[in-house]
Amino acid sequence: MLMQRALLAASRRPGLRRVVVGTPATRHVVERFVAGETLADALTAVRALADDGIAVTLDHLGEDVTDRGEAKRTSDAYLAALEGLAGLGLGPAAEVSVKLSAFGQSLPDGGEDLALELVRPVVEAATALGTTVTLDMEDSTTVDSTLAVLAELRRDHPGTGAVLQAMLRRTEDDARALATAGSRVRLVKGAYREPPSAAFQDRREVDAAYARCLGVLMRGGGYPMVGSHDPVMVDLAQRLAAEYGRAADSWEVQMLYGIRPDEQRRLAAEGVRVRAYVPYGVDWYGYFMRRLAERPANLRFFLRSLATKG
Repeated sequence: MLMQRALLAASRRPGLRRVVVGTPATRHVVERFVAGETLADALTAVRALADDGIAVTLDHLGEDVTDRGEAKRTSDAYLAALEGLAGLGLGPAAEVSVKLSAFGQSLPDGGEDLALELVRPVVEAATALGTTVTLDMEDSTTVDSTLAVLAELRRDHPGTGAVLQAMLRRTEDDARALATAGSRVRLVKGAYREPPSAAFQDRREVDAAYARCLGVLMRGGGYPMVGSHDPVMVDLAQRLAAEYGRAADSWEVQMLYGIRPDEQRRLAAEGVRVRAYVPYGVDWYGYFMRRLAERPANLRFFLRSLATKG
């Protein structure tokens, strides 16, 4: 846990970011978790996944923008991504995921309104293409704002997806509120450093919370998206789906690009709906550090690769 906390803290340190991003050997490791720096790179990865029967949600990397111009560039990047996905003809099998902090949510003067203004055209474009947008959840201080934006978007675009983090103490109540007909909800364990007042700190407590929230979503009338690489949780999801008589097309498993790819293909071959979260872009540092923090195996892989390249 100490190493995890250190890595999560490092994900917000500009000085360390410059060191990591400037190390050539890092790129070799990043390629495992990030589809590339350009939209063309991302679309190549999308095609390969589609060939394996795996759906995608595309994430243009970036967060915590500091000015309106940067936020507008994020919106433009997503509109370009949707145009690129349209050319592949995958329909709802290719959606996008957005972080509202990249749309200006955290700006001090009207950030939430700006984020809604800039993300709305992205959601409208996705709807026009027959696909959807999922609002990623960030740290606990943004939950209420993100859910408020979600509610506004769902007035005209009810398929807009939400993300809930099981580690947060409030999430079981949020899951109950969102487990309604047509509501798309991705449940993840959570990858942000949070205080004990807001989040469970013990891994076993987080696992138990995930299982409870998953039960709420599976019993509800929505569309659960099981964001987990944990075989125990994926197995639990399959058992709950069978217990509650869910059709195969009424829920899905979501995993990150580059993590357990063989398992993604195996589940898809068995008839489970699988969607890979595919990040791309030059601003990969924060995302990359959170992947290292999530699993000791990721950190070991990173250190071994650096040693080999060195």
